[in-house]
Amino acid sequence: MSETPDPEVVELASKVFDLARTGDAAALAAYLDAGVPANLTNDRGDTLVMLAAYHGHAAAVAALLERGADADRANDRGQTPLAGAVFKGEEDVIRALLAGGANPESGIPSAVDTARMFGKAELLELFTTR
Repeated sequence: MSETPDPEVVELASKVFDLARTGDAAALAAYLDAGVPANLTNDRGDTLVMLAAYHGHAAAVAALLERGADADRANDRGQTPLAGAVFKGEEDVIRALLAGGANPESGIPSAVDTARMFGKAELLELFTTR
């Protein structure tokens, strides 16, 4: 038997996911410091890091990683934040994820495979110089 989610919890989660999408690093940090789980996921398995990375917010990614978010946590389709950042060409986000321990070989397709698939040789170089 599944419980009906508390509407206030759903509203809070929605707000936090929006903060990740818009890159409000300070507000995200405050919510995580107050107890919101660093690896909170939405209905597609996207974490806060995934959303911040995909939308190009390096400072938000760094704030989340500093608070224990998993840099390699894949969504329900096997995609990682690093592969998403490579797809979008977000070099600052890629650097933040690598600094936070992201593995370029994780996920399906991996960040390395994504860079090769889309001809982003300059991003592949970031993985070999770390």
